[in-house]
Amino acid sequence: LNQVAIQTTDANAITRIQNFNFVKSFEAVATRNSSMQVASKFSWETSGELNDKVLEPNIETTNKYNYGESYNQIHINKGEFLHNLGFSGEGMQLAVLDAGFTNFQTLPTFDSIRNNNQILGTWDFVLNKENLTVAHPHGTWCLSIMAANLPGVFVGAAPKNSYYLFRTEDAPTEFPIEEHNIALALEKADSLGVNMASISLGYTKFDGDIGNHTYADMDGNTTIAARAADLAAKKGMLVVAAMGNEGASQTYKFLSTPADADSILSIGAVDSNGVEAGFSSWGPSSDGQIKPNVASKGYKATIAD
Repeated sequence: LNQVAIQTTDANAITRIQNFNFVKSFEAVATRNSSMQVASKFSWETSGELNDKVLEPNIETTNKYNYGESYNQIHINKGEFLHNLGFSGEGMQLAVLDAGFTNFQTLPTFDSIRNNNQILGTWDFVLNKENLTVAHPHGTWCLSIMAANLPGVFVGAAPKNSYYLFRTEDAPTEFPIEEHNIALALEKADSLGVNMASISLGYTKFDGDIGNHTYADMDGNTTIAARAADLAAKKGMLVVAAMGNEGASQTYKFLSTPADADSILSIGAVDSNGVEAGFSSWGPSSDGQIKPNVASKGYKATIAD
């Protein structure tokens, strides 16, 4: 995106940088220290969700997988139809962008992808290192919906996929630098030949009101995250992003970025009956695009923990 993020303690650095003739614009993307904490950026952390009742019969004799608890979230989009035809993610690579991947090395949910070397690499874009040492479970939950393979207990949507795990979100705080991290991760994914990127993250307001977005900004062309997602799509990657968790808010109910990007799939949350989850953010985007593009089970989803 022709931009660079600089961390400095020099109060005069900003003035000097702005005076360079090759610098078009400048904006703050974070503060070094913040006393503010975001109470809940992830709906799953406070919703107390358990498994939904399976509303349709799971006739395992006709399906390739014995889904167990995850049948209803596979069935709502007829995922078993694709699995039965042999499409379980074979030969595909997917980058998961999230806040952390607690215990992905040890949970039995991921035995298959570990034993078959389907985890192709990791990177922490917040701390700029390879090892994912920050203990946050949200990425693990999202990865499990895709990659789980415990027959009769929990099978995911793409158990044969190969995965890159990228930490872009700094969960205790909320600053625009995290959108910059998304851009870095998508660029890295493109350089690795990744087919798809899953982003269960979204940004609207920030700590200290640094760089807050308005609904007008949700036009697919304004935010760092949306522009990066569209560029990744232009390169040939299928980018999938959550709509956000603002649907129950009294002040802002609309989608978060990068779900506003016009060339990606933005996903709303429903329950097993296809009824909209109250927390799922509203569309359309501010430039009139129909968002979400697709909905799937995001309320009381089966996850590994």
